[in-house]
Amino acid sequence: MTKNKSLGVNALLNGIRTVLNLLFPIITFPYVSRVLQVENIGKYNFALSLNQYFLLIAALGITTYAIREGTKYRDQRKEFDQFASEIFSINLVSTIVAYLLMVICLITVPKFYSYRLIILIFSIELIFTTIGTEWIFSIFEEYAYITIRSIVFKVVSIILLLVLVRKPEDYIIYAGITVFANAGSNILNFIHAKKYCQLRITLDCNWRKHIAPILVIFASTMATSIYVNSDMTMLGFMATNYEVGIYSVSSKVYRIVKMMLSSVLVVSIPRLALLMGQNRMGEYKKTLMRIFNVLTILVLPAVVGLYLLSKEIVLLISDATYIQAVTSLQLLSIALAFCIFGWIFNQCVLIPAKKEKIVLIATIVSAIANIVINFVLIPVWKENAAAFSTVVAEAIMMIICLYYGLKVVRLNSDVVNNIVTVALGCIVVSLICILIRQLGMPDIFTLCISVFASVLGYSFSLILFRNRIALEFTKKVFIRLKK
Repeated sequence: MTKNKSLGVNALLNGIRTVLNLLFPIITFPYVSRVLQVENIGKYNFALSLNQYFLLIAALGITTYAIREGTKYRDQRKEFDQFASEIFSINLVSTIVAYLLMVICLITVPKFYSYRLIILIFSIELIFTTIGTEWIFSIFEEYAYITIRSIVFKVVSIILLLVLVRKPEDYIIYAGITVFANAGSNILNFIHAKKYCQLRITLDCNWRKHIAPILVIFASTMATSIYVNSDMTMLGFMATNYEVGIYSVSSKVYRIVKMMLSSVLVVSIPRLALLMGQNRMGEYKKTLMRIFNVLTILVLPAVVGLYLLSKEIVLLISDATYIQAVTSLQLLSIALAFCIFGWIFNQCVLIPAKKEKIVLIATIVSAIANIVINFVLIPVWKENAAAFSTVVAEAIMMIICLYYGLKVVRLNSDVVNNIVTVALGCIVVSLICILIRQLGMPDIFTLCISVFASVLGYSFSLILFRNRIALEFTKKVFIRLKK
């Protein structure tokens, strides 16, 4: 019988892993943005955005499907061996298809000619991700192993970066190091997976059973990827490498903060899928409400702080040549709230409830809106148009998923209390940031002092306004201190 890990411990471990994943761009981006300069950063990010589409085709929505369905078999070794082998075999086929499509594009699309080498380097990640079978470790909630593995590879990657990337032309080397950092450890995954199952390539699959839901999830994921990555891709086609370089700063910050906040969700999805799959709806609703409240406490002040301190953040991770990124970062900070809350109802409610078609419709509508806005506004507003289209797309996604998600599970009264007290706390954060900026200190001091003072002020305000999550957390801290 597989022992359930603590969601709190899992969230902590995945949070550590997320921080490590974030430290790589946080530590490296200020360095590479100065060494590679705006144009080459633009080339790197345009090629990276193209690779995401092929990576998505290779992945085929398998991870989401495997986690949802695989939790049913994790206590049955023989059944799980067969399930895992079938999913792995399907994933290999999709990876081969992705490589074939990539070769066709590199041969037939003139725009890609000057990016061929860097795209091919990024493409190594496709096969590494497939053999990594990360979904197996998510099913068994093995976040300790994933975290330790991440520490080793991120440290090595940072050392390689500082040693090998020394001039603007080294953006190709930077691409290779990025692949090593993101997917190099997946070879270890393939070996370590033997602890949980015996993977083999098999043609004896129940293709009809797997393919239909996988393709629905894939279509949804593809639509999501379009409105996530089309900004960078369309900027590359309709503007210049300079605008792509500028937008890469604001989008990098946006994705870093999003990854930090979503770490709570990532570890919760397998547990929620298990509870709903076993029809333990009471436990499911209790767990979901707690996740919703915790994310509300984390997301809303992060949005406020990111908006108000966008100038200082841009200057911290780059330099004055990227100052144009401030406006697009402010727009993306608004998208952050829509993204996280939409994801709650998308991944934690609709997907476990097997409402993939609703998610698909929502993502298609969002993707279309994103592309249309980009097409119309990028020639005029450049990178700001790309950011604005993300806000609209994330808002549409959240509204649709919220509407249908509430038909599956209702929010309880605690949510209202939580939202009100958090909103009051965000007012405190706003006042603190505005007042500290008036002191006229250097940007780095303004940022550090604002963050520190905001965290303290926000925490005390939650306790003062009797936020239930904050009071429970404070009580647990005092109990442990007494012990």
